[in-house]
Amino acid sequence: MSSLLAAFVDAPSYLAQTVQPSPQPSGVPDVGEGEAPPGANDLLTVLRWAAWSVTALCVAGIFGVAGRMAVDHSRGGGREHARGLGFVVGACMLLGSASGIVGALV
Repeated sequence: MSSLLAAFVDAPSYLAQTVQPSPQPSGVPDVGEGEAPPGANDLLTVLRWAAWSVTALCVAGIFGVAGRMAVDHSRGGGREHARGLGFVVGACMLLGSASGIVGALV
């Protein structure tokens, strides 16, 4: 029993000698702010045009669903258009959150 007690008492000094702290903390390396490649302004212009075009298509989609609902209202229909409106609203939400999604991934 005394040898077990002696090992327990000597354990902190043994661990202090064998376990050394790492000189640098581990974690995400700092890669700096980065630099845009040549021609990035042209790419951003094309992306802005694409975002504007998709926004216009979303608005046109909502107008299209609303027009079909107005025409079918006289026939007593209208429930099936909720599905189409759901798809258009989902596309609008995806468009609105696209920059946040890309920012989270990059």
